[in-house]
Amino acid sequence: MKTVLIADITLKKLAEERTLSLLFREKTAVADCADKLGADVVELPAVRNAREDAIIFKTISQRVENAAVSVCAGADIQSVNAAWECVKTARRPVLRVELPVSTMQMEYAYHVKQEKMLEKIQTLVTAARSLCAEVDFVALDSTRADIDFLVEAVQAAEKCGASFITLCDDAGVSAPDDIGSLTAKVKASVGVPVYVQPSDRINMGVASAFAAVSAGADGVKCALTGGDAVLTGELSDSFGACGAKIGACLALDNKIIHTGVDELLSGIGRSGSYAVSDTDPESRKILLDTSSTLEQVARAAQLLGYELSDPDAGSVYRALMQVCEKKGAVGSRELEAVIASSAMQAPSTYHFESYTTTSSNTASSMSQITLKCGSDIICGVSAGDGPIDSAFRAIEQCVGHHYELDDFQVQSVTEGKEALGSALVRLRSGGKLYSGNGTSTDIVAASIRAYINALNKIVFEENAV
Repeated sequence: MKTVLIADITLKKLAEERTLSLLFREKTAVADCADKLGADVVELPAVRNAREDAIIFKTISQRVENAAVSVCAGADIQSVNAAWECVKTARRPVLRVELPVSTMQMEYAYHVKQEKMLEKIQTLVTAARSLCAEVDFVALDSTRADIDFLVEAVQAAEKCGASFITLCDDAGVSAPDDIGSLTAKVKASVGVPVYVQPSDRINMGVASAFAAVSAGADGVKCALTGGDAVLTGELSDSFGACGAKIGACLALDNKIIHTGVDELLSGIGRSGSYAVSDTDPESRKILLDTSSTLEQVARAAQLLGYELSDPDAGSVYRALMQVCEKKGAVGSRELEAVIASSAMQAPSTYHFESYTTTSSNTASSMSQITLKCGSDIICGVSAGDGPIDSAFRAIEQCVGHHYELDDFQVQSVTEGKEALGSALVRLRSGGKLYSGNGTSTDIVAASIRAYINALNKIVFEENAV
């Protein structure tokens, strides 16, 4: 009896939906579960954020003990190299080259004809094969492709080093007989294993998988959950009941599928994950707690407009965890305060010496600021709308440059008449945000310290370029 290969595409499907940003540990838990239940391959989505994805993909690659770890190689040589860096430490790494083969998708997604797409397939498969021993060529939208071109494409991929071929029903409207016929033609034209990725959009996913295996398919791609994918549990139950009729079985652990998977999925999105929408202003309402991970903190900072370096991300994460242990969950304001005090601790190019300000409800405020830069003492005097505005203008006069004030926040840290005040200043320079934090029992002094803290970060980074 033939044992059908299984590739788990859960993480790939959840990434495509883009409605939930999973925690770091939730992603690793999905991969662990797929590995333990007996999947032959665990598929990861394409690399979108090189720094964040590299961290989690490398972690998954090292954790998966039995299955191969496959990652999408992208659409150019640079992305192929980036994908390889993410999975090269896996026990059995695989690079996936995913390209459309239907006329509609080729012209819509890539604006190319068959000849150019054939060249792209050859280029990317060759590049992937030069790095990785196993390459999966995924023929997207196979069910709507011209059969002659499809055969030519998969044969070209095999000739360039592809180890597997995957046929996808992206439209999700093909009948099982159509999937079976397509599989038979492709299987007869290549000498490498052929996977099928049926769709369950019209509730025929399992039947299509049966038809494909009957026609010679070596493997099926399915998911624990997500979109219109064929569900692993349903596929396992069906082959357990009827697989003998077509001489095929699945080497999956049904106990894990029907106990561990349900437990895993019930926890996803309920322990600190947050919805992500790049166009929804509600996405700025961030909530982080002790279960949040480095990836989630970095993503939250990105939503606020900060691009943290790896060292800064680590510093912010450690500081935030200390706050969360005392306070529980924290939001965007607390995160910004932590970023201001923990990220990019630049040396003090400008040191705050003193200030004098006058304020009245009948005239503009006037401030004098004294800064020290090396051995030089710099003074600036300016009027403004209130003591803080005039102080900020006086600082600009000292340094001879105006910076856009993106945000300014003041809050009390302690209680009572002698309460300690905390100020947060966000300056924008060259399109990037720099935040500074200052504390004092004098709120004007706290604001000046916050501004200079952000200013020093700008100067430090610009001098380092």
